Amino acid sequence: MKPKKSPCFKRIVLKLSGEALQGEKNYGIDPGAVASVALQIKEVVGLGVETSVVIGGGNIFRGLVAASRGMDRATADYMGMLATVINGLALQDALEKVAVVSRVQTAIAMQELAEPYIRRRAMRHLEKGRVVIFVAGTGSPYFSTDTAAALRANEIGAEVILKATKVEGVYSADPEKDKKAQKFDRLAYIDVLKMGLKVMDATATSLCMDNNLPIIVFNIKKPGNIKRIVLGEKIGTIVK
Repeated sequence: MKPKKSPCFKRIVLKLSGEALQGEKNYGIDPGAVASVALQIKEVVGLGVETSVVIGGGNIFRGLVAASRGMDRATADYMGMLATVINGLALQDALEKVAVVSRVQTAIAMQELAEPYIRRRAMRHLEKGRVVIFVAGTGSPYFSTDTAAALRANEIGAEVILKATKVEGVYSADPEKDKKAQKFDRLAYIDVLKMGLKVMDATATSLCMDNNLPIIVFNIKKPGNIKRIVLGEKIGTIVK
């Protein structure tokens, strides 16, 4: 009998895009996709890993897109933040259905729906084995949920950000459009910034670089990938 592997990380932040919850749909939330993500999170929590999630809202509303079409940027960004709250509540519901205790913490106060973001309270939840879902980004316009992930990860002392995507890692070009696109196994933060690679936005990447916080980009569509990464398997692309 093989000895059981122990996790490589004690505390993680999973960065989920809104698109991860829409499945094969073009818009909205696919309950099956949300349930799949919840099961992957449950596997990791079962290993004793303190898990938090920062979630985007692009499956419902994209502030940048609306701003590019004439809407006031700050208003558009606030609307995008509200979309992340919807996604966070959907993920919490899916986690509850698989017996994972979670808390939604929002950067914009809405006490009837979620707790306000309080750093020490979030850390206490994690210590008790609860999943903390951070919504509403940073609470300020002009900042993406990528930046929110980098900010929250540093605030709560996470050891890594797991950036969920629909491809195997970071490529030199879009692999769905360019068959010759090269996948990178490892990258330095500065290379990501210089090459303009779409790992996280420049603000988030710089924040991770300044605090030496690794980012692992991986394919969320392959069930079990989060657990494999936590147990030390070389999945996706690591930026450090």
